[in-house]
Amino acid sequence: MGDWICVISLLIVILRFFKAENDSTCEMYGSPEVSLLSKEGDIIIGGAFSIYSQISMSFLSEYETPEPFKCSRINLREFRFVQTMIFAIEEINNSSDLLPNVSVGYRIFDSCGSTLPSTRAVMGLMNGEENSWRKNCSSVHAIIGASESSSTIAMQQISGVFQTPMISHFATCACLSNRKEYPSFFRTIPSDYYQSRALAKLVKHFGWTWVGAVRSDNDYGNNGMATFIEAASQEGICVEYSESISRTGSRENVERVVRVIRRGTAGVLVAFLAQGEMDVLLEEVLTQNLTGLQWVGSESWITANYLAEKRYAGILTGSLGFAIRKAKIRGLREFLLKFWETTFGCSFRSGTPGTKLCSGFERLQDADNAFTDVSELRISNNVYKAVYAVAHAFHGLLKCGPSGDSVAEQLQKVNFTLQSGERVHFDENGDPAATYELVNWQRNQAGDVVFTTVGKYDASQPNWNQFTMSNVKITWAAESWERPLSVCSENCLPGFRQAIIKGKPICCFSCVPCGGGEISNTNRCSQCPSEYWSNVDHSKCVPKVIEFLSYGETMGALLTAFSLCGASLTLVVLCVFFRFRHTPLVKASNSELSFLLLFSLTLCFLCSLAFIGRPTEWSCMLRHTAFGVAFALCISCILAKTITVVMAFKAKRPANTFPQCSAPLQRTSVIGCTLIQVFICVVWLVFAPPFPHKNTVYASEKIILECFLGSPVAFWVVMAYIGFLALLCFILAFLGRKLPDNFNEAKFITFSMLIFSAVWLTFIPAYVSSPGKFTVAVEIFAILASSFGLLFCIFAPKCYILLLKPERNTKKHLMGRNQSKTQ
Repeated sequence: MGDWICVISLLIVILRFFKAENDSTCEMYGSPEVSLLSKEGDIIIGGAFSIYSQISMSFLSEYETPEPFKCSRINLREFRFVQTMIFAIEEINNSSDLLPNVSVGYRIFDSCGSTLPSTRAVMGLMNGEENSWRKNCSSVHAIIGASESSSTIAMQQISGVFQTPMISHFATCACLSNRKEYPSFFRTIPSDYYQSRALAKLVKHFGWTWVGAVRSDNDYGNNGMATFIEAASQEGICVEYSESISRTGSRENVERVVRVIRRGTAGVLVAFLAQGEMDVLLEEVLTQNLTGLQWVGSESWITANYLAEKRYAGILTGSLGFAIRKAKIRGLREFLLKFWETTFGCSFRSGTPGTKLCSGFERLQDADNAFTDVSELRISNNVYKAVYAVAHAFHGLLKCGPSGDSVAEQLQKVNFTLQSGERVHFDENGDPAATYELVNWQRNQAGDVVFTTVGKYDASQPNWNQFTMSNVKITWAAESWERPLSVCSENCLPGFRQAIIKGKPICCFSCVPCGGGEISNTNRCSQCPSEYWSNVDHSKCVPKVIEFLSYGETMGALLTAFSLCGASLTLVVLCVFFRFRHTPLVKASNSELSFLLLFSLTLCFLCSLAFIGRPTEWSCMLRHTAFGVAFALCISCILAKTITVVMAFKAKRPANTFPQCSAPLQRTSVIGCTLIQVFICVVWLVFAPPFPHKNTVYASEKIILECFLGSPVAFWVVMAYIGFLALLCFILAFLGRKLPDNFNEAKFITFSMLIFSAVWLTFIPAYVSSPGKFTVAVEIFAILASSFGLLFCIFAPKCYILLLKPERNTKKHLMGRNQSKTQ
């Protein structure tokens, strides 16, 4: 209904405005609104303040004339605002620098903190009183007020028609920054656009991700809370509930809201409330004995002294909220005391003759010290700045002469500094710089509640530096020194991540373990770098275990032992053959090739050691080339022996012709076959040599340090060449399988080649499929197994005769069966 009244009033004003264009004088309709305080002057500044905070209205009917509303319950804080305005005007009138020879007057109305009285007040400001009617239909040049956003909007919609500038000291709704709708509106208090975001940053700073919210059901509360919820969502904060109340609403609604707060699980309550709604809410909170909440308040009530009294202290002590910066206005306290003394005929100074002592409660039963208390001059300073802004605007108009600028245009240009050092100016939206103090309700040594500054917010700073905390200890809810917790779900332990629960806000989640190689310190799993892995509890990344076949581990030690044992055993056989080098058996075995074969077998055993230990650039190049050349030399020697044996027993005159020409052929075949392998290895090393490689693909939790082949084709060519020589040996030895039994070396070579081939044919699939260091172990095993096979198959029978059966080590015995067949 109040909105309809505003609309109707606005239409009436517009009609009267057009009528005034055609008439030389304005005609007044109805009874004029009378100002509470006024003073004539060359320039008249209007004022609208909530001097009374409670309104009683009769039921509105379209058939009956409504009874006049009644305002009651004086608000001394607002009355201090009124006196601050008067004080500033008196200062300006007494100044020789600002508006010299120009008197400034005022007309102040009571807006009663409601839309309808605010509409009547602005009508009175625009119309003027009956005995001071003006031809321009506007009795004031600028308006200071109002103290509520909704009241200010209603007044601006009317005063804006006449382009009368309006400067509010307490209306914070972000909607008023819209220059298209409110082109002549200014304010000396920052917009809620900044306060709401500052509150979201505050809640985020203390880790409160689950909060409740209550707001005034008006433009101030609805717009401010909407901005807060949007900013909170961007900060990852969830609002459990968002309720609204109105001081003129039903008691049942307030009771319901308090029950919602009681049932909620959030331990923090963001109260974006005007003072009137805060009073109503606190009374119901006391009735339902609701305690233990951490209150986060808006600037409207967070520094209201009357709320810090004993009645509410138990509920609100520990509250946090942003307030306008505190300032000092020189001479204001003395002015307020003088006004009080003049009004009530008393004195605050004892010993004044003929005057009683003021108590502060003169004929004002519900008053406190809010009027004379100038320790928290925050909003009063805004009133002070607003008056001076108007004065500087008119000073600019008078100084520049008839420039054609309006008062609003001059207000947009003002830029001055107060006596306190504070700079006053407006941005393109008519807003001041957004700076706040973070205040905390604490108790002093006397047990009284005081507002302690514990931080600040400056919207002009970079985003990361806008909100800062001071080193002041904070009092929390229930006067605790321990910060309360307000979350829907506890933060996940290290090693776990958040998982959204279907149907619930994002702040309510379950905790799921992170996967392998992931860590979590901020409720989200993140992958470790490629060379790092998660520790046991997934709290940090640690360097991955580097795996390679080392001498220190059991498998490496065993393979090393077998390698050294094989090399030692080969040297022992070499010594035995050297000891019996002049015997028929050693001579028949071709001692030169036998010694060369034993030397190559020693190299085969020792080359396996290059595969053990940390791979380096040199070891990677050595291991495969040394292995290839050593085995090529070994198989070449066996091939030469096989050719010698077969050709010796196939020749018609083996004892004379063949042995004389076989030695150069043997050396040539061994050197030639070996040089081919050497050539292959040199080409390999020149164009694509093996190199150390960190393999992180096969096993994600560790790094396999291996030798990358460089050229897999070259590796398999080396292997293929060894296989070719072995196959050739096997074929020739197989052809000589029917040689005399007493000289059965061809059979032993055949058997050794079978073992050699079986080992390396088995090696291929095992090598390809073995993981990590086992790949190297498989290759070493194949080297050792084939080397032991060759050593035992070829030399064990000979050592047996040389050491245990010396009677068989004769030419007669070796050739015995052949001779018996020829007789």
